[in-house]
Amino acid sequence: MQRVSSFAAHDSGTLYLVPTPIGNLGDMTQRAIETLQAVDLIAAEDTRNTQKLLNRFDIATKQISFHEHNTQARIPELLARLQEGQNIAQLSDAGMPSISDPGKELVHAAIEVGVPVVPLPGPNAGLTALIASGLVPQPFLFYGFLPRKQGEQRTALEDLNNERATMIFYESPFRVAKTLTMMETVFGDRQAVLARELTKKFEEFLRGSLSELAAAMTEEARGEFVILVAGAPDQPLQAPDLPLKAQVEAAIVAGARPNEAIKTVAKRNGVKKQVVYNAYHELDEGDAE
Repeated sequence: MQRVSSFAAHDSGTLYLVPTPIGNLGDMTQRAIETLQAVDLIAAEDTRNTQKLLNRFDIATKQISFHEHNTQARIPELLARLQEGQNIAQLSDAGMPSISDPGKELVHAAIEVGVPVVPLPGPNAGLTALIASGLVPQPFLFYGFLPRKQGEQRTALEDLNNERATMIFYESPFRVAKTLTMMETVFGDRQAVLARELTKKFEEFLRGSLSELAAAMTEEARGEFVILVAGAPDQPLQAPDLPLKAQVEAAIVAGARPNEAIKTVAKRNGVKKQVVYNAYHELDEGDAE
């Protein structure tokens, strides 16, 4: 067990986790500004992007780059500075460090050597979208970015198919339409919300079914998106009218491999995969043995 009092006296420095605005610079907190002014060093995901923020708030603190491509090389240097007594602020380009952004490896390393880690509260796109979505806000499950490869994305969504909590995902404008279509294929046509350009001039919420949202994204989309999807209903969804074999065939036509299609149809209908397998291959129980 480890117990660390954040603001007690320590032999080492402190690692501060500082959130930054997700679009509107007016969301920068006074405490975040004062922390960045006071620390000895800022470990930034993109020093060029962070410099704009520092200029806006007259912060002259020196920066060092810390991003996904140099994480392992930077950690020993940053730990050495912290253990020497320097205070370091770690921040990403927008929002909370470690949430779909760099940070967690440095936090883990600092904790391992007993360096205090102090988080500051601040902007987060997922929670900002959730409280305005109109969907049930609690419980919720934050997922972040889904896998890019179609098969891996389908598998990840299938694992979430029975999740009762409202689900929160991040997606780029280049993949949002395909991701919504895949969600409809796996989840069925649930209620969902798209939040775009949060806190910025063109902030927008689209609320409707997954099929409606997917259709709305057929044109070239812009901005970063938060996708919120209603959790699985308390009662199983009514099974489709199509026979099991036809459901599997439809899923295969939509791009699923046969085994994936069988698994999806079994979940939707609340039956065992073997039942769907037999129906698809036109086997009776004796033939399956």
